[in-house]
Amino acid sequence: MEFLRNIDPGTIGTIAIQFAVLLFSLSIHEASHAWMADRLGDYTARYLGRVTLNPIPHIDPIGTILFPLLQFFVHFPLIGWAKPVPINSAHLRDPRRDQIYISIAGPGANLLASGIAFSLLLILKITSTQARRFIELGLIPGNGSVLAPVLMILYYAMIINLLLAVFNIIPIPPLDGHWILYGLLPANAAAAFQRMGSYGFIILYALMFTGALRFILIPMGLVVGLLRAL
Repeated sequence: MEFLRNIDPGTIGTIAIQFAVLLFSLSIHEASHAWMADRLGDYTARYLGRVTLNPIPHIDPIGTILFPLLQFFVHFPLIGWAKPVPINSAHLRDPRRDQIYISIAGPGANLLASGIAFSLLLILKITSTQARRFIELGLIPGNGSVLAPVLMILYYAMIINLLLAVFNIIPIPPLDGHWILYGLLPANAAAAFQRMGSYGFIILYALMFTGALRFILIPMGLVVGLLRAL
């Protein structure tokens, strides 16, 4: 298939690693939502088994499977979303405030995971010539190197988790950003904003296929370039 040859470095193995990293990153994201909800008094997600890094309970057919596959065709970075964590606001002490904390927990966990992956890559850069080449050139160093798959996993963990954090704070349903904005808006404006929820998927697909989503994430390209330089 032609589009596969345009994916760096252009192998099915790389796609498989990216997708595996995406699943794990989404699991970190959703488990953090569930953990924060449980800490704030809502045990619903914990009882449903969502405080787990096992990706199976978190998989959403559209956001976890279809949306990433479509990105291969439009040559867009691999991002997506998982099944939303159920929240029962009746169990929260301050529903509007607590919903903001729960929403921030997911992107915050992805930022932390990205930072850990980046730190490990820096350590490997200092201690390994092969890792130094990987960071500086953005390539997998050394054919058959034992470090190569580890470096690739860490590299994509850094990039994908960073992308997920930024992508999910966009204020469009079902992304976390819309819940954060909902909690910050006055009651009347929040109610009007919430009514657009049913159009969220349509808006996301339109942004992706028109290229507008890539424009929104342009600052991410600058950050990724800086990380590669480091």
